[in-house]
Amino acid sequence: MNPRALRGAELEYGRFFLPGPTEVHPEVLHAQTRAMVSHRGEASQAFMRELQVGLKRVFVTERPVFISTSSATGLMEAAVRNAGRTRVLSLVNGAFSKRFADIARACGLAVDEVEIPWGEAHDPEAVAERLRERSYDAVTMAHSETSTGVLNDIRTLAGVVRQHDDTLVLVDSVSGFGAAEVRPDEWGIDFLLTGSQKAFALPPGLAFGVASERMMARAATAPNRGVYFDLVTFAEDHDKDQSPTTPALSVLFALEVQLERMREEGMDARWARHELMAEMTWGWVDEMNKTGVGLEIVAPPGFRSPAVTAVRAPEGMTGPEVVDRVADRGWLVGGAMES
Repeated sequence: MNPRALRGAELEYGRFFLPGPTEVHPEVLHAQTRAMVSHRGEASQAFMRELQVGLKRVFVTERPVFISTSSATGLMEAAVRNAGRTRVLSLVNGAFSKRFADIARACGLAVDEVEIPWGEAHDPEAVAERLRERSYDAVTMAHSETSTGVLNDIRTLAGVVRQHDDTLVLVDSVSGFGAAEVRPDEWGIDFLLTGSQKAFALPPGLAFGVASERMMARAATAPNRGVYFDLVTFAEDHDKDQSPTTPALSVLFALEVQLERMREEGMDARWARHELMAEMTWGWVDEMNKTGVGLEIVAPPGFRSPAVTAVRAPEGMTGPEVVDRVADRGWLVGGAMES
């Protein structure tokens, strides 16, 4: 086999380093081989209740954790459909925060952007200034911007937005959750969303959302919240220990195993472990620079995601070339996204 074909082939465990989908522990993968069961009835309700116990623990919330059979993009749409009435403000500093803004436009909302260069983090004072200039239904933002490895200070940004009583805080933590500390209740986040396939370390196919009371009150009056991503329906079915649509059962079986693994580790320890791994990566870049290999971490110190590190290739070498050479050695890493 051509070593570069490893991108699409099964790799030895421990050599798969895409930002998403991420490598999944064999025990978690194996859980998906369980036989199908009915997703209605008392047994399935008991299963869903147990999942909620684990989900609330890892999301550090007392609120329901909604489970959507979709990618996280689906819950980005849910966020703007349920929170938006006419106009939202989108904080853009990379590909995925830009996607949030584009989804809001596609859902018929007027969108203003605070757009800053890729590789920079948002300044809370600049956001405060925009909020003083105009009223918005909600502010969208990315926690860990996967395309650049920037970690926005969502705790402080949420505090700025929360000074405006009628403006909701919508956070994409797709690559942040599970690796970087996030406390939606304590930090005043009105809707936190993530996907199964990044730092959650599950197969793709599920998305998770935590909605505040403010978000649910807004959703109840949202004129165009649709059907599939109607948070009111999610809440009604949650109260019945059910899913609003047929769930991805196999991934739920994997979720059950992964939640137990996360419980055993503890979220504080998990966050610390990811920070340590990130620091090792940043240290390697520093060491390479000392040897004359010119590398650069895109995100500035103090705003680096513990989940993903974006590194600029040395002069004279392209990102795809680096990915190919790494594949030649039996490892898989992610390539760049265009700014």
